[in-house]
Formats: sequence, C-alpha cells, structure tokens
Amino acid sequence: MLLLFKMAFQSLVRSPLRRTLAVILTVAMGTGSLFIFHGFNHGVMNQYRTATIQSRFGYGQVNLKGYREQVFEKPWEHWIQNSNDVITSLKQIAGVKQVFPRIDFGAMLNSGAINVSGRGQGVDGSEEATFFNMLNVEEGETLSTQENGILLGRGLARALKAKVGDHVTVLSSTVDGSFNGVDLQVVGIFHTGQKDFDDVVFRIQLAQAQALLATTRVESIALGLDSVDSWKNVEAGVARSHPELESTSFAILDKVYYQHAVDWLASQFDVFQFIILSVVILGIFNTVSTSVLERKQEIGNLRANGESKGEVIAMLCTENAVLGMAGGIFGIVLVQFLLTTVLSQGFLMPPSPGITRQFYVLIEVSPLMAVKTFLMGTVSCLIGALLAAIKVARMPIAEALRSH
Repeated sequence: MLLLFKMAFQSLVRSPLRRTLAVILTVAMGTGSLFIFHGFNHGVMNQYRTATIQSRFGYGQVNLKGYREQVFEKPWEHWIQNSNDVITSLKQIAGVKQVFPRIDFGAMLNSGAINVSGRGQGVDGSEEATFFNMLNVEEGETLSTQENGILLGRGLARALKAKVGDHVTVLSSTVDGSFNGVDLQVVGIFHTGQKDFDDVVFRIQLAQAQALLATTRVESIALGLDSVDSWKNVEAGVARSHPELESTSFAILDKVYYQHAVDWLASQFDVFQFIILSVVILGIFNTVSTSVLERKQEIGNLRANGESKGEVIAMLCTENAVLGMAGGIFGIVLVQFLLTTVLSQGFLMPPSPGITRQFYVLIEVSPLMAVKTFLMGTVSCLIGALLAAIKVARMPIAEALRSH
C-alpha cells in the first residue's frame, strides 16, 4: 500500500500542472457548490423557525388537556387556574428558561369615529419583551412595562388610522356576559410579515386583559427554552408534573405558515439538490476521465515494463483519490473563507410564501455537511478514475503505446 501511494505521488509530481489543477479545481468547485447549497438550505429553514419562535409562539405552549381540539361555548371555563403555581412549577423543568402566560380574546377597537374588530393578546409585556424580538416594531417601541400601553399590528393601525401616542379604546365582553372597556395608549406598531396576523392582532398587558374580561385565569402559557432540542424533554416534564396540561410544539401551532412552508421548501430543495448533484458529479467524472484517457501512452509504457492491469488501475485510482481529497478540502476551505468575508451578512431574500417582508438568510454550515460534501466529491472523483482506468488498462499494449 505504501509503495502504491509512493508511485501515485511520483506520477502526480511528473504530471502536467494543467492536468492536476483541472481535477483539483473541478472537485473543489463541485464540493464547494454542494457545501454552500446545503448551508443555504439550512439557513432558510432556521430563519423560518427562528421567526416563528421569536415573533409569535415561543418553542411551544401548554393548555388544559383537550382545549385546542374542541370548541367550547364558554372557553374561559377551560383556561388554566392558579396560573402562578403552574408557572413556578414549569420553571423548574430542565430546559425551560422563560414562561409567558397569555390570553387571546376578541375585541372591538375604537379610535375617534373608527371602529374595527381585532384579536387581542394579553401578555406579560416586561417578560415577553426580552424574548420576542422578531415582532419587527417599525414605529415606537415594543410593549414592555407600559401599564396602559397597546401594541398594534401594522394593518390594524392603518385601519384605525392610529399613530404612536394616540389613544385607543378596547371593548370586549367579560366572562359573565357584561360589556367592558379600557382606554389605552399606542406605544408601537409591529409588522411580522404575516398579513392576516398583522391586520387584526394587538397586544396589551395581561393584567389589563384579565381586568377587561373579569377573570384571573390564563388561556395558555408559552415557553422559552434553552434550545429547540430541549422540547421533547420539556414536553415529557410537563406531562409528569402536570397531567392535566398538554404541550404543543410551535411547529404544530403554526402549521400553515411554518410547517407547511418548511415541508414545501424541503421538497423543492431536494429537487434542486438532485439537479446540482447530478451536474457536479458529471463535471467531476468528465474531467477525471479525460485526465486518465490522456495518459494512454504512459499507461502503455507501464504495462510494457511489467505492471499488471490491476496495479495500473490501483495506481490511477489512488492518484485521483488524492486529487479528490485535495480538491474537496480546498472547496470547503474556500467556502469557509467566503462565509467569513463577502457572505458574512447572508443574502437578502424576497418575501417567501405567506410572508410580506424581506428577510436575511445566513448560510449555516456544519461539520457533518462538510464531511458529506467532501465524501461526495472524493467518491465521484474515484469512480470517474476507476471507469476510465479500466477502459485504458484493457487496451492492447501496442495500441496504448501508439496513442498521443
């Protein structure tokens, strides 16, 4: 084996620089293209996930068991009681960093002579402001400690013709059927990029929502975790400590905009990846095969000197395996260099399906991606060399020696 590598190395040293560089650069470009495509694909998926988690749902939420699957005449009777005790307990589960009690309710908003229906969210403003940082507050500031503040979606604010600093009256029915209202001041206007959300949703403090609805319960508790990988453990922890509750992942809560979009993109990327992979493999195969076939006379001399067909094939395969590994490493290093320089800020992408705003996508690569693309390039190079070497090695020695 050592002798084989020595012969292969000596042959590479004697080979024309043009031939060696052609193989290395072809493998490098193919490997780098696959590597950067995988990173782009991964970055898009993560961008969708991050936007879903940090603009609306957190990593998931808990409700009373069966609440989400049924429609109740009086839904507030199926909200979580003793929420403070539940919140304290949830914080003890490994992986849970923050908890966000919430109430969703329908309401009528009044601004001067304009009345518009909307969907309110009663939230713990000071707690949520530290986590939900992708609401994209385009005017004013996010809802945090403002006791009488209201944060409006862009479409809702336009319908009300409300600006930051204006006063808005929120009217709703209490849990016992009476009518109640509260006067609030607009502190900010947000834009998530999901039109049906931005056109109707507003946020107020949880205490204001509970007073408006005349209840001390909370409808759900969203969760902030240390990572998305902790969800399964947290879900199991909630089931153990609170069997009356059920946990729902953000992917299920936002199935239409997140899960369906991710599934659609994944299928689309699989098609693109197949096309790119086919072009890359054919390019590498063609370059390597041409390189081997150009050496017919050299191979004829080796056969005339007593080298067997198997030894010639093994030497050519070893040479091109070395070239493939060199090209693969060069391609991956080149991509890493680009990611730390010209591509460090990612790509500005146009609005994707279901979203009305542009967003940046970072190319996110991983060691596993690097290994996979490295192996693809090296194996393609090796297969191309093997097939061409078999063809040349089978030629009669006299015919090979006459080749130019």
